[in-house]
Amino acid sequence: MAKCAHCGKALSFGHNRSFSNRATRRAFRPNLQKVSVLEGRRRVHKVLCTKCIRTMVKTG
Repeated sequence: MAKCAHCGKALSFGHNRSFSNRATRRAFRPNLQKVSVLEGRRRVHKVLCTKCIRTMVKTG
């Protein structure tokens, strides 16, 4: 579920770095939103990241 339907952006992992430079695991979650999009003449509900929503608004 945590995946953009357009670009495929999903959960990724990295490290939190403290002041002493110790590394602890953390998750980078994409900003996913449920939106309704017109595909052809039909209104379809999709889960998109905000970057894809912005580009769709600019081009559409």
